[in-house]
Amino acid sequence: MAEQRGAVRSRRETGELVRALTRAVRGEVDFSAAARALMTMDASNYRRVPVGVVAPRDAADVAAALEVCRTHGVPVVPRGAGTSIAGQATGIGVVLDFTRHMNAVVEVDAEARTAVVQPGVVLDTLRDAVRPNGLTFGPDPSTHSRCTLGGMIGNNSCGAHSVAWGTTADNVRALSVVTYGGAELRLGQGWEGPPGAPRARGAAPTGLRELVDRNLALLRTGYPEGLPRRISGYALDALLPEKGVDLARSFCGSEGTLGVLTEASVRLVDAPRARALAVLGYPDESAAADAAAGLLTHRPLTVEGMAEDLVRGERGLPRGGAWLFVETGGDTAAEARARAEDIVRAADALDGAVVDDPAGMRALWRVREDAAGTATRTADGAEAWPGWEDCAVPPARLGAYLRDFRALLAAHGLRGTPYGHFGDGCIHVRIDFDLMSDGGVRAFRHFSQEVADLVVAHGGSLSGEHGDGQARAELLPKMYGDELVALFGRVKDVWDPAGGMNPGMLARPSRLDANLRFSVLPRERVEVAFGYPHDGGDGGDFSAAVRRCVGVAKCRVAGPSSGPDVMCPSFRATGEEQHSTRGRARLLHEMLAGEVVHGRWRSHEVRDALDLCLSCKGCRSDCPVGVDMATYKAEFLHHHYAHRVRPASHYAMGRLPEWLRAAAPYARLVNALARVRPLAALAKRLGGIAPERALPLLAPQTFRSWLGDHLATRTEVFTRSRTAVLWPDTFTDHLSPSVGRAAVNVMESAGIGIALPPGRVCCGLTYVSTGQLDRARTVMRRTLDTVEPLLDLGVPVVVLEPSCAAALKTDLPELLTDDPRAARLAASVRTFAQALEECAPDWEPPRLNRPVAGQTHCHQHAVLGDEAERRLRERAGLEGELSGGCCGLAGNFGFEKGHYEVSVACAEDQLLPAVRAAAQSTEILADGFSCRTQLEQLEGRRGRHLAEVLAEGLGRGLGEGPGITRS
Repeated sequence: MAEQRGAVRSRRETGELVRALTRAVRGEVDFSAAARALMTMDASNYRRVPVGVVAPRDAADVAAALEVCRTHGVPVVPRGAGTSIAGQATGIGVVLDFTRHMNAVVEVDAEARTAVVQPGVVLDTLRDAVRPNGLTFGPDPSTHSRCTLGGMIGNNSCGAHSVAWGTTADNVRALSVVTYGGAELRLGQGWEGPPGAPRARGAAPTGLRELVDRNLALLRTGYPEGLPRRISGYALDALLPEKGVDLARSFCGSEGTLGVLTEASVRLVDAPRARALAVLGYPDESAAADAAAGLLTHRPLTVEGMAEDLVRGERGLPRGGAWLFVETGGDTAAEARARAEDIVRAADALDGAVVDDPAGMRALWRVREDAAGTATRTADGAEAWPGWEDCAVPPARLGAYLRDFRALLAAHGLRGTPYGHFGDGCIHVRIDFDLMSDGGVRAFRHFSQEVADLVVAHGGSLSGEHGDGQARAELLPKMYGDELVALFGRVKDVWDPAGGMNPGMLARPSRLDANLRFSVLPRERVEVAFGYPHDGGDGGDFSAAVRRCVGVAKCRVAGPSSGPDVMCPSFRATGEEQHSTRGRARLLHEMLAGEVVHGRWRSHEVRDALDLCLSCKGCRSDCPVGVDMATYKAEFLHHHYAHRVRPASHYAMGRLPEWLRAAAPYARLVNALARVRPLAALAKRLGGIAPERALPLLAPQTFRSWLGDHLATRTEVFTRSRTAVLWPDTFTDHLSPSVGRAAVNVMESAGIGIALPPGRVCCGLTYVSTGQLDRARTVMRRTLDTVEPLLDLGVPVVVLEPSCAAALKTDLPELLTDDPRAARLAASVRTFAQALEECAPDWEPPRLNRPVAGQTHCHQHAVLGDEAERRLRERAGLEGELSGGCCGLAGNFGFEKGHYEVSVACAEDQLLPAVRAAAQSTEILADGFSCRTQLEQLEGRRGRHLAEVLAEGLGRGLGEGPGITRS
């Protein structure tokens, strides 16, 4: 079956296929443009368009879907999290999405150290399930928080701990598989199948044993030896009699080209009770690579390497230009540390250190795990792509290979940042290929051919972890020779005579320079409103901004594995790909391509996917490549609604500063009317506000009015170094002036002089979040006119509301790229805690000595950072950690009609559980107005700004704010 058959030829044929699948399958059948667009790409350079997507509920569904596809002559691609880097998880024909339903840990046998899992189960879900038994699953790719076991088996994934526990194939015991032809097989050791396998199932496809028996000599001589990371090609040597005829092992790494996995029995290993990390510094990566193999005699858990061009701004590492991370384990912390110290003493390194505190080790490992994303940009911001991602050579040859590899890069005028599993001789690298021009693609092909020759010359494997996919399968004859590669094709035909399983991969592969995902993007710049300074510079390049998402899918993390990150609250609430940062980026990519998603900026598919984006900005910091979906959403809404009627909420909440300013003189009357239920219900209906929401009450006196009166009574003279501008943001000014009054009292107690902007100011946040960018620019320019005299003073601008501070820091300069005042104001913005540190470094806050709970504002986490807040809390004796995540209200989002349930789900993810777990005496901190409102409306708990808590400690508490009306 040719790969081109993935395109069903007519609407009638598509309709017949959809009807047949809907009748046969209990799971979801989705052939919509959005569903297809979400599956066109994985984490590679490649793109293939599927006909549709099926989410099977069980093995019977898989068999039924395969039967329908076989009848209609449509190929099938099994897909897990879509984090493959070689193109094997790109869509063609019908994609079987295993992340929705077949994602359970079926059984754990702690005594036997085995587990039975479905293909869609996330690796960390398995590890969490077996952790109470002191066990773990050994292979752990850097995508462990979202990659699936089915994908790991399909690619024979490895991870950092393979020097101790091997590859996925080393840890698989038995597999249940359905072939495209409908055979249900139970694969294990031996041609007869694993013990206890149902008699109704076969153990191998008909003809495989005979084919192997006829080619024993080739299988014994055709595979290179001494390679712990030989992932390329089919593992047919596992079928040799002297290797136990391991059918399950031979299936691992087949990239969905032989059959569909429906269940797996896997081996578990003892998890070390304690771990330590020896960090060794070397002059350069080649020196580190030369040293790595010699450390294996110490039986470490990992030997990972990276150079300074990847680590970049990170601190806390030993002296050197490259580093090895060597992890050790033990039954006690002392034992693990002693082993790490032995390695530091034995290593011939420039410098070394042992890290054994969990937080320190997590911080270092995060640098390594995020490398798949951070390496996609060179130090000067240029794009870098997988292309040649994960070859492996014998560990003793790694230093020599790296020197030759660097020389080859230089000869081609390319740059890359090698890193990876030095102890196994496996190297990852992203290279600044030009994949947008015809000449660049030709150069990419030429380099790939030459580097394949180099790897083979060093006795290596073209793939050492991620599989061949489309990126390397064409080059397999260089590694294996024509005869063995021809045997791969015959084995594929035995398993899949119709050619319906993932065509174009491994056997009879597509060209490595075909199906590149960049070829469909417009070559000309897309007209945009934002500047996108990191994506094309002056004038911005929206296409380059969308290309920033490479598909590593960190945004798909949910549950205990997510840690304190914010990204991506809507995916965490819904579990649906289209509501992840990656999913939205994919839809924007397809919108620009115009093949699957039509209508460009008028696209309904993109609009619907962005509808549940909270604009939390979490991806701006948590995404390893810095995708900024909040900005992309604002850009899209700006174009989508140009010259069109907008949703009511855009007029109501998008222009909130105007409505609040107009209502301020009548605050008491407005509040009284808001308490009348029929009037409140009418107002919410007209304003597009969720009926479940209570309307905030207006302050009888604005903060700006109070501060003006207050400053009129002050006669102190302050130096410039102890003076700050206090920004009267809309929320503090009209809805929570108690926060502003508290901040004034604390700042004055610290000896800081306060200046007030001489006229009306607004950061433009609400206009930006609703995509009213022309209006936002008008508001921002007016603001700059007002504050320009204050900018000349060079004093900090203190913004109490984190979302407004973030807007001034990012949206303002990125929308007004032509106005230098915007960058000056952005550089002046400080949070409350930052201003205290800068203007009053010797001031001592009151000692409050109480526990705290609550949440760091998502915009603060993403844009501003909370280091100063942490230090201030510590000095004040406020003990405890604030949760991550997003409160779910997120400005206008949680108030908009249709968003209430997702808003509540976001709050239930981290914030509300943290607050419920806190004792009643715990201080609930929430610096954002949205966070405080969400807490009060959903939990009845009052959160306070840090300024309010400190002011109370100084004896200057100012009482509660106006509150919320229950209407």
